[in-house]
Amino acid sequence: MNILNRYLLRYFARILSLCAGAFIGIYLLIDFFEKVDDFIDQKAAPWDYVVYLLNSIPFILSQILPLAVLTAVVLTLGGLGRTNEVTAMRACGISLWKVVQPIMTLALILSFGLLLLNEFVVPWNAKQLNALLEFKLKGKQQIQLTRQEIWYRKDNRIINIALATPLKKTLQGVTVFTFDDQQKIIKREDVARAFFKDGSWQAENMMTRVFDPQSGDLIQAEKLNDQTLNIERTPLDFSGREDLNNELNFRQLRALTDKLEREGYDATHQRVDMHNRVAAPFTCLIMGFLGVPFALQRGRNSNIALGIGLSLGIGIGYFIIQSLVTAFGYSNALPPLIAAWSANFIFLLMGIWLLLNVKE
Repeated sequence: MNILNRYLLRYFARILSLCAGAFIGIYLLIDFFEKVDDFIDQKAAPWDYVVYLLNSIPFILSQILPLAVLTAVVLTLGGLGRTNEVTAMRACGISLWKVVQPIMTLALILSFGLLLLNEFVVPWNAKQLNALLEFKLKGKQQIQLTRQEIWYRKDNRIINIALATPLKKTLQGVTVFTFDDQQKIIKREDVARAFFKDGSWQAENMMTRVFDPQSGDLIQAEKLNDQTLNIERTPLDFSGREDLNNELNFRQLRALTDKLEREGYDATHQRVDMHNRVAAPFTCLIMGFLGVPFALQRGRNSNIALGIGLSLGIGIGYFIIQSLVTAFGYSNALPPLIAAWSANFIFLLMGIWLLLNVKE
């Protein structure tokens, strides 16, 4: 590595560290003030605050790192341009690509690092945060989950739900076991799909089986249409179930998606999230690349306030587009792979177009 590359990397790394630290601090401060009432109401122990802090930082870092890279690129190249250092480099015969190559290489390394962070660290942190915030602090009844399956008991019944989709107000693969006082099964109800309508769950088709409590033999089997499914839960009770995908890494999401599709369930939500696990880390590289033409176009007119404002504007625009195409993916309007990568592709094309308009 030559002297110029070391100088550029040190300059960029210093600004990136400051940006990442500032964004993490702001994010953590706002997020904590939103949740501090729950900590106080539940009389949380000091250790709960520490657990919240330690488990939040990796998750927040995975969210803000692309924006921090973009801001650092804009401020780095803008600062070098303002002091005419970029002009001096190019006057010495150093091409634009040679100037940004070490920065783009570091952005690529950060993308792979973020990929590993999302695969091995963030899912575990998300699980700890969900347990702390949802069950311990908010006092919600914990529903036993096996990956995406839901199990819970109500009086003399045990309910198993293969897949809950609160936003669509649907349940898939519902099985209700009813027991007598001696804990012997007397009835089983199977529903392939149920919809929440007019305050209750409606099953299009229900298979009901009645058993003899003494011998356990099947004594009656009946298929019913348009039945009300009494499971004493609303879609709100299952809110956060889809967010549990955050607790799964790419390999676990792929296994879960394949399992649900083999069993005939709609796993579109899981497949979109699976592809997002790979696409999201490379946003660091895309944002870094996009920041190059914005910084160079300003030249000596660059300043810190403008650089930060520009970065935030680009970040907000990316977030809006990413949320939009992800929603299209969840609703099957776009294939999951395209939904996951569309925002990156759009901003990559924008960066190429802007870069081609930068004067050499």
